[in-house]
Amino acid sequence: MIPQRKRQFLSPDFVRAMLAGHSALGLAFAALIFVVCLSGTLSVFVHELDRWEQPDGPLVSELTPDAIGAALRAGYDQAKAEGAAHDLFLAGPELVPQRFAVRYHDHDSGVEGHWLTDEQGRLVERAGTPWSEFVVALHMQLHLPRTWGLYLVGLTGVALLSSLISGLLSHPRIFKDAFSLRWGGSRRLQEADLHNRLGVWGLPFHFVVTLTGALLGLSTLIVGVLALAAYDGDSEAAFATLLGPRPTADETAAPLPDVAAMIRSVQSEHPGAVFTNLQVQHVGTAGQVVHLGMRSPGHLTLGNPYYFRGDGTPIGEGGFETGGVGQQILGAIQPLHFGWFGGLPVKLAYAVLGLALTIVTHSGVVIWLARRRDKGRSAPGWEKVWAAVGWGQPLAFGTTAMAALMLGGDLLVEVYLATLAAALAVAWLAGSGLAAARALRLLSALAIVGAVGLHTLEWGGRITDPMAWYVNFAMLACAALIALPVLWSGTTRLVRSARQPSPTA
Repeated sequence: MIPQRKRQFLSPDFVRAMLAGHSALGLAFAALIFVVCLSGTLSVFVHELDRWEQPDGPLVSELTPDAIGAALRAGYDQAKAEGAAHDLFLAGPELVPQRFAVRYHDHDSGVEGHWLTDEQGRLVERAGTPWSEFVVALHMQLHLPRTWGLYLVGLTGVALLSSLISGLLSHPRIFKDAFSLRWGGSRRLQEADLHNRLGVWGLPFHFVVTLTGALLGLSTLIVGVLALAAYDGDSEAAFATLLGPRPTADETAAPLPDVAAMIRSVQSEHPGAVFTNLQVQHVGTAGQVVHLGMRSPGHLTLGNPYYFRGDGTPIGEGGFETGGVGQQILGAIQPLHFGWFGGLPVKLAYAVLGLALTIVTHSGVVIWLARRRDKGRSAPGWEKVWAAVGWGQPLAFGTTAMAALMLGGDLLVEVYLATLAAALAVAWLAGSGLAAARALRLLSALAIVGAVGLHTLEWGGRITDPMAWYVNFAMLACAALIALPVLWSGTTRLVRSARQPSPTA
């Protein structure tokens, strides 16, 4: 008796259709996904990059309610002097490690300010972190107009999430072969195994990050749909539900809110709660509203908002810690996306997993190009372009970091675009995509080392924050990881050629 063949869970036709969709979707969004993933991996460390850019700033570990109130008054006085006393923001060391920052902004004039503050709440120096702001803006909105940039990044997240799902469905054995790595054979098989294994090993992370990224990018659209569905098109009511109460139109001058008393009031009801951030909208007016962020132990959110009127009357809370499931999910989206919960170990894990997702994206296109080559339909031009896309990004991060150190933040977008154009030119002049990748890897390493060198020259004798040295070391390690495989392979080829016997007459 001939044993019956075990029926497959997914039919071959379905698998082929999923594979075709996976390839098409990945190729369509490959460059955007790669840029968003790589810049997102860097954005996990934005607070550390802030400290690297300004390593002489005051270090703050603990704050008293009175110091927070003093910072509010100092920030308000400075904002009034600059004609920007409209909205005021404070961020403490629970949100921005080892820093206490004050921001103010006026919507009408566009004037804004950003200061670093000491533990007593005194404004010490203006904050200047153009490169880290550049990296975050690249990740969040690709330096496009804010709304359109957020939409495009959100759609990129949706495309990546769909690509992950179709990738799983197009590889029925992906979990069974989770630890199968075929090294030493064809490059396409090596890249395919690396692509699939990194995709499987980091699958929970990949899903969480792409889903939360899509939600963050499409948040404005989601609020619009919520307004239509639940509030008869009233977007103001929808925003108030999600973002808390908004100030009234009463612009009559009024005393500043007593935020120290508000903090103590929250702590009396929630022992152990610590200050994370503060927002005062229409500060110094009768219509002002206070959003006080406090974090209780054991919760994921960056801070549960507590709402007060300017006279100290409590008017509710956001429910990010003890509210409904939807409210707690809303509070968890941002820390889950960026890894800002659990300190440096979680950030390092996010960096490794984020880099894995970046490699998955890059290797997907490499596999497609290698498959074309194996079928006799090679695309050398596209191989060069993809080398420029992939290795032009670390090169651009290095050149923009150097530009920020030398010129400030005025021309960073222009430097970034010029670097990508130069990467394409290098790739076009190279003999092949592989040669282009090798050249751009070496240039990327040199640019990163150059940024470390410039930083040391500029700040060497004035560094008071040890984080600057840690970041410099990490950047040098990244440069080594980028360059050493190229240098090793080049050295190996030279040794092999030297060992070959010379031809005899």
